[in-house]
Amino acid sequence: MRIYIIGNDGITLSREGPAALNEGEIAVASNEELHAAPLSGKRLLALWNALPGVETRRKDGVIAMLRRAEGATVDEVVSATGWQRHTVRGVFSGTLKKKLGLTIASATEERGRVYRIAEPASA
Repeated sequence: MRIYIIGNDGITLSREGPAALNEGEIAVASNEELHAAPLSGKRLLALWNALPGVETRRKDGVIAMLRRAEGATVDEVVSATGWQRHTVRGVFSGTLKKKLGLTIASATEERGRVYRIAEPASA
């Protein structure tokens, strides 16, 4: 069995569960355990980007998707980033709207609720 020990300095692979975990470490053996683990979206993104041979993911790609004329649905952003749906919604409301001050507009279209970054009106 593979046990992944997620710590502050990265991920360690083990064949057996550890006798004890250090403070801040989490041990997971399945996808379900990983999804249930108390990891923030930011920490998951950092862990993903630390894995060898993966394409790094950043919020800039989400902004680019939302600036396209066709915009993006939550599911499209999930597919592009590998994030969970609640993480995508959190990035929309927390990072893009509150921290970066972007205006996110949404409309229900044939493919579902589509989100776009609304351009400021010209004065």
